[in-house]
Amino acid sequence: MKITRIETIPVRVPIRPQFMIRAARGCHAVSPFLLVKIHTTDGIVGLGEVSCTPRWSGEDQVTAAHFIHHYMAPLLEGEDPTALECLALKLEQVVARNSFTKAALEMALWDILGKAAGMPVYQLLGGPVRDAVPTKWSVSGVEPEQSAGIAAWAVDQGFRTLKVKVGIEPDADVARVRAVRKQVGPDVRLGVDVNGGWRPDDALQVIPRFYDDNVYFVEQPVSPSDVFGMADVRRGIRVPVIADESVYTEQDAAALIRAEAADVLSVYVGKAGGIAAARRIVALAEAAGVACTVGSNLEMGVGSAAMIHLAMATAGIQAEAFPCDIIGPLYYEDDLLT
Repeated sequence: MKITRIETIPVRVPIRPQFMIRAARGCHAVSPFLLVKIHTTDGIVGLGEVSCTPRWSGEDQVTAAHFIHHYMAPLLEGEDPTALECLALKLEQVVARNSFTKAALEMALWDILGKAAGMPVYQLLGGPVRDAVPTKWSVSGVEPEQSAGIAAWAVDQGFRTLKVKVGIEPDADVARVRAVRKQVGPDVRLGVDVNGGWRPDDALQVIPRFYDDNVYFVEQPVSPSDVFGMADVRRGIRVPVIADESVYTEQDAAALIRAEAADVLSVYVGKAGGIAAARRIVALAEAAGVACTVGSNLEMGVGSAAMIHLAMATAGIQAEAFPCDIIGPLYYEDDLLT
């Protein structure tokens, strides 16, 4: 079996109005993606998905399609799609960074491998380590009353862990978290996601204001580039710190571990550049005694499926203690998968 061609399809998917995203990094009501199809001589077509968020990774639909068609596809066409490690190395050598774009191609290669073998990808990764993947819902950084309504909906859907977007304005953040806690009661686990919106001094002042609401984690309290500032925050608070925007690569993970800047790493297939790279980050963290969870860029069905396979087969992802963010398909008006 050989790769014959690679196809890309740009799509823009509206977010359901009640779930429009508002966070420290901005607002958006529509998510752009680039769907990837890898065609083979056996007629098997592998699916992948680029989550295009320039403010996160510097990638958009145009850059992803350009790099795929002009640099990556010429390397992959004619190759054996099951030679995943070899092909991933080639992609690393031809284009720097652009991890979400590379991840889409790797997703499609895993999809081909699973279809050819007649088994799910998590089985190819060594088999399941859990029966299901616990997930949490993300409450947007909107007004307290609206936040409470979103939280009530999420609990009705069966979610028992929520995180609330903060890092926008301290008093409003505290009011939002308090409204959510009042709405859901004491038995639902609650965290906050700052998206890097605070300076270390601000984080150390604001985070204790959430203690009365029994917040059990703080995600990315400071800028992704300020590893030592995040370490200072971690030492100065009494709840676990999750690193998200700070960790794309194994090198990022190693720096966070050395600085003792995080209790948990939020690992994405997209940020890491693929399932295999994400598993290497998890293995590194596990060896250092640092937990991992699976974060989200609100991927559609294809990207979410890749993250589910990762979480199903990777013991170092401690989804029971820190549920994953694999919730993107619930946000959208439509999806490729049903």
